[in-house]
Amino acid sequence: MTVHVRDSQVFVVPPRTPEIIVRCAEEDDIDAIVAIVAENARQGHLLPRSADNIRATLSSWLVAEVDGAVAGIGSLVQMSPTLVEVRSLAVLPQYRGLRIGQAIVRGLVDEARRRGFPKVFALTRAVPFFEKLGFRITSKDDFPEKVWRDCAICPLQHACDETAVVIEVES
Repeated sequence: MTVHVRDSQVFVVPPRTPEIIVRCAEEDDIDAIVAIVAENARQGHLLPRSADNIRATLSSWLVAEVDGAVAGIGSLVQMSPTLVEVRSLAVLPQYRGLRIGQAIVRGLVDEARRRGFPKVFALTRAVPFFEKLGFRITSKDDFPEKVWRDCAICPLQHACDETAVVIEVES
């Protein structure tokens, strides 16, 4: 909050709520996506993704933009004809608390609906975040596609602390 004083009068100026734009990722976003993924991978929050991997899957990524800067990212990965995963969801620390993650997940669920997928899941440590968005806790055993594709290369595969959450998507 900013306080301005003029002629012994105090004017309180409420903070500006930044405009958040969630959109499909573009070629120009690759460096920002790589940087956000790399930082979160270093912290153990995401699996690493190379620039080539991101470029090859660019159509599956959404970015959240605040004042022209990429502030958050997320991708939607097809696991089967009826199942997609919310993956690589991350928001830069300076933008947390603005509900950017929620906007990205809603955008990804909308995209799943648009593409005709009846189920969206995620593996997460942020269970309450996903529950607020309508996801429910389920068993990882429900997603053998994920286990074979990504969990097999995860350094925490034998000590996984993530919980599976799922949401049914209405057409």
